[in-house]
Amino acid sequence: MIENFNGNDNGGKGLFSVKLPSSHVGGVVFSLSALLIFIVAAIMQGILSACGVEKNTDLFTYLNYLVAPIAIVPAISFVLYYKKIKFKTIFPVRCHPKYYLIAITLIFGLLFFAAHADLPFIELFKALGYQQREPSDYFPDLSGGHIVLALLIIAVMPAVVEETLFRGIILNTCEDSLGTVRTIFIVGFSFALFHASPEQTVYQFIAGCAFAFLALRSGSILPSVLMHFINNALIIVFKACGLFDSGGNLILSDLAFILITVFAGLAFIGSVVWLILDKKPLKKAKSGGVKWFFAFASIGVLLMSINWISSFFMPL
Repeated sequence: MIENFNGNDNGGKGLFSVKLPSSHVGGVVFSLSALLIFIVAAIMQGILSACGVEKNTDLFTYLNYLVAPIAIVPAISFVLYYKKIKFKTIFPVRCHPKYYLIAITLIFGLLFFAAHADLPFIELFKALGYQQREPSDYFPDLSGGHIVLALLIIAVMPAVVEETLFRGIILNTCEDSLGTVRTIFIVGFSFALFHASPEQTVYQFIAGCAFAFLALRSGSILPSVLMHFINNALIIVFKACGLFDSGGNLILSDLAFILITVFAGLAFIGSVVWLILDKKPLKKAKSGGVKWFFAFASIGVLLMSINWISSFFMPL
């Protein structure tokens, strides 16, 4: 998205005073965000325990959703300040209107087609002892006007903050050295690991890659922000309207399920092909880009892997 991105003003010198590919900046912000999430979560848990707030309350649920944004914002701010990166370079907004149409078509395909990729892995995880969270654990009270607060905290805030992290600073600092294709998969991997949700890992990886592909092709972060918001908002609305069964599955007749899945599959494949056929050239990878990303992202990868494993055996 940004040509020849260089995230600092000291001739490309990084934290070790050697010339590093720009992907190291993405690794730094990923690790810092993960570290702050653990710190914020620990502090918040201590406060909630001291105040006697139980896990099944709306307050606990909302604060749990706020942990990531509270951690990500200062992590991004620090890296932007330290590396002297202008916010507009990692939050580009202008793009052709067609990419918003692709965004809507693609998220329909992701939600109602690609999400089914999780199912065989869920069954495998269950066979290995994974205890899947109850669907109700994800949601606060959604009755009446409460849905507005839920949409704000669970849909709007993550759509803006997480997209700024993954399809903003990580994507923009990685593409020049990792190349377009590797960047898409790195961002998808980081996005899935960051959420530490075993039952949704495959879908989140696919979605993370799709969001990144759209952001790179459009040259704007807004289409992926829109997709992220629609993804979360639809789930909230469906839950508020009682459209999920006890297992968290959308209540549909067999015919409706088949039709929606088929059309969603066509929408997903069509959107991806549309993006592939875009005339914008793909950037080639440079030597050392992947190595330096993971060198600086290693702390974040370790922490979020621990979080993923703990979620596997001890779901919240």
